Amino acid sequence: MMAVAAAAAAAAARGRAGTRRAPALWRMPWLPLVLAATVAAAAEQQVPLVLWSSDRGLWVPAADAHEGHITSDMQLSTYLDPALELGPRNVLLFLQDKLSIEDFTAYGGVFGNKQDSAFSNLENALDLAPSSLVLPAVDWYAVSTLTTYLQEKLGASPLHVDLATLRELKLNASLPALLLIRLPYTTSSGLMAPKEVLTGNDEVIGQVLSMLQSEDVPYTAALTAIRPSRVARDVEVVSGGLGRQLLQRQMLPEVPHHPVSYNDTAPRILFWAQNFSVSYRDHSEDLTSLTFGQDLNLTGSFWNDTYAGLALTYEQLFGTMVTFKFILANRFYPVSARYWFTLERLEIHSNGSIIYFNASQVTGPSNYSFHCQYVSSLPENGNLLVPRTQPSLWDLTFQDFQIQAFNVTGERFSYASDCAGFFSPGIWMGLLTSLAMLFIFTYGLHMLLSLKTMDRFDDHKGPSISLTQIV
Repeated sequence: MMAVAAAAAAAAARGRAGTRRAPALWRMPWLPLVLAATVAAAAEQQVPLVLWSSDRGLWVPAADAHEGHITSDMQLSTYLDPALELGPRNVLLFLQDKLSIEDFTAYGGVFGNKQDSAFSNLENALDLAPSSLVLPAVDWYAVSTLTTYLQEKLGASPLHVDLATLRELKLNASLPALLLIRLPYTTSSGLMAPKEVLTGNDEVIGQVLSMLQSEDVPYTAALTAIRPSRVARDVEVVSGGLGRQLLQRQMLPEVPHHPVSYNDTAPRILFWAQNFSVSYRDHSEDLTSLTFGQDLNLTGSFWNDTYAGLALTYEQLFGTMVTFKFILANRFYPVSARYWFTLERLEIHSNGSIIYFNASQVTGPSNYSFHCQYVSSLPENGNLLVPRTQPSLWDLTFQDFQIQAFNVTGERFSYASDCAGFFSPGIWMGLLTSLAMLFIFTYGLHMLLSLKTMDRFDDHKGPSISLTQIV
């Protein structure tokens, strides 16, 4: 899988050097008008793009690309040209509704372990593919024009297929074909969990690839998404200013405070929250003022390139000494070809006992920080902290939570990987209200246009007309 990272870096280097100007995805006169609003909203949004092919030598390995690089539309076209011009003429586009590189981190395999991975078939395909390329961050606008770009390059209209339709198709290696396979995704806690949906999508990918391999059909496949499932923010501000404001200017909190910083030879771990409250049994405490801007006891904290721990000790909390310990791990994930950190667990040490909270959703690239409006054990605040033993006597709530444990530079957070989706409840309410008003307006206009003028008027007060029948 290290070859995948090298291949992605080679493509990024070739795109930055500008050795060959390929036809850009945006060279379509009608698209800027249609996608103007989308581009403005998605200026900071990226989705991953995974490419693999049954042919060799489509992407040349090279040195690693710099971290945080976002692939533009022109660079993406330079990556796709070799596969479309020299590779197989059968192209599969697996298009998911929503997908972010964090999904590979949260639900993918680690160090080749595919037993508990939601992307086992995809990982096997990348391992066995003679040519593969992983682009962790592709500009959302570039991906939105991908289908049209492939259609123009192949000279074939996209064919929307499913498993049943694919079994009836007879693909020819000499004739171009663009097969579009839609894959769903959900972040709700309704009928199916996100991991179950991703696992089902991965099974679809595996079945499609098995059909092509059984028929010995050469192909080039791509997996991407229409929009990201999570938001990655690129903001150069200190802690406390990374809350997501879609409809207002970004502001610092009224009373900012410095983050907690663990140092050995240099700052290693940063932690910040606008509010930190904890409750035990029927007692609650606000630890914000005792945590930030104070000489906090960090005994028990540690750091290395793989694991990090931040221990916050309070001498008198609920009548005893209590220590809150964040345990973070830094691992390499083959699908994304990058290192990611995960908050493995949150421990509460009190009276000789240890209470564990799982927090696997707190994750991000190793050179990013993680930010979330609420990290809490309460269901009404997202329930990102899940106690291993239920019911739990402890409840914790962090508001405007932010943490970074790897690749820290000074006492400033790096880019923030945000847990919030792009559409907030307020935006959804506005969209639904607008749709309802539009429906009422359309119905009223339809009724007005349906009115007809009477072409005959009867005078009921006048004498009636009688006709005598003449035989």
